[in-house]
Amino acid sequence: MSDTVNAAVKALNEKMGGNGFDGTAKMTIEDEGSLIIDENGAHAGDESADVTMTASADTFLAIVEGDLDPTSAFMSGKLAIEGDMSAAMRLAQVLA
Repeated sequence: MSDTVNAAVKALNEKMGGNGFDGTAKMTIEDEGSLIIDENGAHAGDESADVTMTASADTFLAIVEGDLDPTSAFMSGKLAIEGDMSAAMRLAQVLA
């Protein structure tokens, strides 16, 4: 996995404060790799998930840092979502 994915995993785990996520979500960072968020927190991986979100590294970083709302990113076309939209909405609340 790339340094970007490893940094994202660390940032997400810090943001979630040791809490997991009710479901599974895959975050695919274009040209970098993927990470999984589940009941254990975030980890690098590419397994199947309830929802898959794809974005550029810049967009993903802005979401994790709280500079970009995930819903706004989706509505503006910066974030693609495939799968369970309710899982995506639950994850957006975790990332807020």
